[in-house]
Amino acid sequence: MRRLLIVVFFIIVANGAVGQTRYILPLACFNGQDTLPYITLKHIIIVGQRPGTSKRELDRYNKLVRNVIKVYPYARLAAVKLREYDDIISKIPDDNEQKRIMKLAEREIRRDFQKEIEDLTFSQGIILLKLVDRETSKTTYQIVDELRGSLRAFFYQAIAKLFKYDLKAKYDPKGADKEIEDIVKILEDNEQ
Repeated sequence: MRRLLIVVFFIIVANGAVGQTRYILPLACFNGQDTLPYITLKHIIIVGQRPGTSKRELDRYNKLVRNVIKVYPYARLAAVKLREYDDIISKIPDDNEQKRIMKLAEREIRRDFQKEIEDLTFSQGIILLKLVDRETSKTTYQIVDELRGSLRAFFYQAIAKLFKYDLKAKYDPKGADKEIEDIVKILEDNEQ
């Protein structure tokens, strides 16, 4: 009991609560004769530089971090918008009305985000396509196919292939896209 009082006293002093009416009492774990404070910590991810990493490799990784930070909000927004439009369309039985609403949605998205999306670099565009797949569990090709039709999806895929993009590219968090996944997890942990 005496040790518990000493621990509480030091915590109160350390938190600057002496002379104030506010006291912070931590949970304690009793282990035989010892009293240990029980503190729940946030989940952390430790990412260190791999041994033997060259300056070139480090620069490439830092560029990847900057690119993911730039496009990740767009991927999350795309997932939110897709869910919204799926809800709206699922309530409308008429195919022509669904197409009209999708055209209006496409115009709205173009109006709001066309300038930002056009300003993305080639590598940022590829990362955005992968992150959209991560957030929606659908490739960009599947999304266009569902919302705008197979012909339009085929047309967009053909144009994308000319510019060395692939709308059918799957996100692989344990393979080719592991570094992107690690960066995204760090971003998500920082939001909490």
